[in-house]
Amino acid sequence: MILEIATLQVRPGQTTAFEVAFAQAQRIIAGMGGYVRHELQRCVEDSHRYALLVWWETLEDHTVGFRGSPEYQEWRALLHHFYDPFPTVEHFVRVAL
Repeated sequence: MILEIATLQVRPGQTTAFEVAFAQAQRIIAGMGGYVRHELQRCVEDSHRYALLVWWETLEDHTVGFRGSPEYQEWRALLHHFYDPFPTVEHFVRVAL
């Protein structure tokens, strides 16, 4: 399993609108192949910063399946105009200790 972590910096004064748009957009990602679950968390120290955590079955489910899909264009239209700067997205795997 892969954990995608996106750090989202939302433009000042846009957090409420972003959260409303995200509530609509989350159905898009939840319907994608390889999707497992997601969480959206707001930063305590900076109320305009969010962490989006999405668990995928494989890296390609996110990078190829989701990002290459027509649904991604709808996701972009709903959310990308809220960000400044554009989000940092990284992928992680669990470390067995």
